[in-house]
Amino acid sequence: MTPGGNDVPADRRRIGYFLNTYPAPSGTFIRNEIEALEERGHVVERFAARRFAGSLVDGADQREAGRTTYLFQGDVAGLLKAGLREIVTNPLGIARATVAAGRLLLQARGGVARHGAYLLQGARLRQEATRRSVAHIHAHYSNNPAAVVMLCRALGGPTYSFTAHGPDEFAEPAAQGFGDKIGRAAFVVAITDYARGLLVRLASPDDGARVTVVRCGLDLPRFAPAPPVDADNRTLVCVGRLCPAKGQVHIPAAVAALKGRFPCLKVVLVGDGESRPAIEAEIARHGVTNEVVLHGWATNEDVRGFLREARALLLPSYAEGLPIVIMEAFALGRPVLSTTIAGIPELVDEECGWLVRPGDVSALTAAMAAVLEADPSDLQRMGREGRRRVELCHDRRRQAEALSRLFVDGLAHRAETASELARRAVRAS
Repeated sequence: MTPGGNDVPADRRRIGYFLNTYPAPSGTFIRNEIEALEERGHVVERFAARRFAGSLVDGADQREAGRTTYLFQGDVAGLLKAGLREIVTNPLGIARATVAAGRLLLQARGGVARHGAYLLQGARLRQEATRRSVAHIHAHYSNNPAAVVMLCRALGGPTYSFTAHGPDEFAEPAAQGFGDKIGRAAFVVAITDYARGLLVRLASPDDGARVTVVRCGLDLPRFAPAPPVDADNRTLVCVGRLCPAKGQVHIPAAVAALKGRFPCLKVVLVGDGESRPAIEAEIARHGVTNEVVLHGWATNEDVRGFLREARALLLPSYAEGLPIVIMEAFALGRPVLSTTIAGIPELVDEECGWLVRPGDVSALTAAMAAVLEADPSDLQRMGREGRRRVELCHDRRRQAEALSRLFVDGLAHRAETASELARRAVRAS
């Protein structure tokens, strides 16, 4: 049987997605993934611990918020009631989940309240999943969300899986309980070969084969290639949360070094976050107020507009998994200047962009000069190559087909009975 459309078996059609925060401006790719699975015939229930703390400027995100069940935010009493209900009606499940939560607590070396909250969220998630006949729950990110769905499963809830991205998830791997999370999962997804290699090393020898690569995808019909860039276009765009990991604080110094050679140079930063004051200070210190523009968050369509109007995407990150905005720039036919970290070199090389070491302002300045001096025909050629790579590896329809196959075929062979879970918990303890 080929998964998809009406071929998705009824008992694997209704699935859940769980995240710590959803929707969020930086999580459009997750919404893309859910939409593509729904196009294939799955019914997806959205669950999250919390709402996004800021304003959702995109209409699609606003609609997603209305479709999402929040387990923690604004209803602590409901969370406590869910835990009490499990104690009364599901004592064996509570015993299993308490053992599993205790192992996570020991590996994290602290955080009693936090792990208690994970257990309560797992209890409420199990009850919501049972009420909605959810067959399987998939979490995005291997830290908090994976812990909650694992505890939900230990309580007797649906099978689970999770997608690992990085880089924060791998910062202190010993504290994340990867062995337990991977070992109890039906399957685990990595978004890059780099991330898969890390996960396999963190899994037990018997569980490494359970980790597979499913890359993030775009809804490509929304990304018609942009016209060739004009020769006098000297605008670069940087898209992402303003934070230390993204390295935007180095942009003003590079712009200051280049603005004499390129009088029309402009860099537009789309996004917001905790690094905004530091970036503003650097803009003032280097005297580039007219050249570096802090736009703030934008809708998805506006982001596509910024990329279409730019000469290239600029992303001088210190830590990433594989940024979706790189795929978006390539899909629109724009080359990329980024850094040699994690999964980025799996998509970006000299045929479609420029890579520099993170934090090397001299190298960043030289690469920006190369972008600004490049012939438009070379930029167009690089953009075409980027588009080809995205069509091959990051089409959301292909990625949804791979995920659907895992949900349908893989889960049929990985479903465990309550007694098997109990035996695993005993062995683990």
